[in-house]
Amino acid sequence: MERVLLLNATFEPLCAVSARRAVVLLLKQKAEVLEGDGSVFRSEKISVAIPSVIRLNYFVKVPYYGRANLSRKAVFARDGWICQYCGGSAETVDHLVPRSRGGSHTWENVVAACRRCNGRKRDKLPTEAGLKLARRPGAPRGPATVSLELGSVRPEWERYLEYCRQQVV
Repeated sequence: MERVLLLNATFEPLCAVSARRAVVLLLKQKAEVLEGDGSVFRSEKISVAIPSVIRLNYFVKVPYYGRANLSRKAVFARDGWICQYCGGSAETVDHLVPRSRGGSHTWENVVAACRRCNGRKRDKLPTEAGLKLARRPGAPRGPATVSLELGSVRPEWERYLEYCRQQVV
């Protein structure tokens, strides 16, 4: 089933909901359509266009953004699928302090890297291998955790999630 990006009244991403749930929010006039989808839900009496992005008409206070789960996919999403050493296309995950040297598997110690840079670094520290990080890795906080948990991102969602990616440090 199709997923729809749900935004708060302030255009902050909240989550992805099913197309059915999005249509219910629209019919109850709790949300408005920002981006449309080509498909349509049909019933005996009405036809409703399935949206791709909707925004709530009222503000929802999010009491707590949990810490995002550390996964390979989430590290790639945090780093924009870009190697943090050379700027190329990332294919692997690298530990700054290698696990063989007691490095932990945490957000602050893991970056996305291309095969060439990861192979060049091997079990050394970046400075020992002559590599320099583009930016210091860290755990995503706030709405950035939402963009990591969405998984696959549809092209029309990109401009709404750009705010989240700027928050990642």
